[in-house]
Amino acid sequence: MNKKVFWLSIVAVLLSFAGGFLLANSLNRKELSALRTENENLKKSPDNAALADEEGILSDDEISGKIAEADANPTNIAFQKNLGLALYNYASMKQNTELLREVSRLIKRVYEKNPDDYEAIVTLGNINFDIGYFDKNNENFRTAREFYQKALSIKADDDGVRTDLGLTYYLSNPPETDRAVAEFQKSLSINPNDEKTLQILIEALLGQNKKDEAEKYTIKLKEINPKNQILSTLNSTVEAGEENLQKQ
Repeated sequence: MNKKVFWLSIVAVLLSFAGGFLLANSLNRKELSALRTENENLKKSPDNAALADEEGILSDDEISGKIAEADANPTNIAFQKNLGLALYNYASMKQNTELLREVSRLIKRVYEKNPDDYEAIVTLGNINFDIGYFDKNNENFRTAREFYQKALSIKADDDGVRTDLGLTYYLSNPPETDRAVAEFQKSLSINPNDEKTLQILIEALLGQNKKDEAEKYTIKLKEINPKNQILSTLNSTVEAGEENLQKQ
C-alpha cells in the first residue's frame, strides 16, 4: 500500500473519531472516577454531607440548598471552594451548563479573594472550557483561554493546562489550528508521553495536511502504547485499504 493511500486512510479514521473516541477519551477530562472521589470527600465533610446520599447521588434540592448556603455565607471562602470543586465535577459529567455557571459564581469568590489561587484559576478555565464546548460558544473558549494563560504564568510546566489551552483554539469556530498545534507541541515538550495530546496533535496535523509530521507523532504514540485504541482502528483501516488495492 503506498504512503499516500496509507495517510488518506488515517485522515478518514481520525476525522471520524472527532465526535467519538477522541471526545470520550481526550476531551472529557472529568471522568466518573473523579466524581466518585469528590462525592466520597463530600460524605466525609461535615459541611457538605447533605450533598450526597448513601449511593453518592446528588439531588437537585440538595444542590440548590448547598448553593443557597454558600450564597448566604459568601465570605466563607473554604466553603465556596470545596463546594464549587465538588459540584464542578458533577456538573461537567452531566453537561449541565446552568449548574456550571452557578459553580463559576462560587469559584469566582475564591479567585477574587486570592487571584493567585492556582486551583481556582484552572477551575475557572475548565468551567468556561466546558461551557464553550457544550454550548459551542467561542466567547467561553476565549474566557477559558485567559484563565489558562494566567495559570501558565504561575506554573508554566503544567502540560495538562497547556493542552487545554491548545484545545480552546482547536475547538473554536473557525478553528485556529496553527495556534493549537503550537500549544500541543509545547505540552509534549513538557510531557512527551502524553497520549491525549499526541492523539489530538496527530488529528490537527493531518487536518493541515502535514502528513510527514503527523507520521512522526503516530510512531511516537505507537511506541508509548501499541494497544492505543486509535492505532488499533488505524491498523484495521490500513489492512482494509491494502485488501482493496489488491483487488483492483
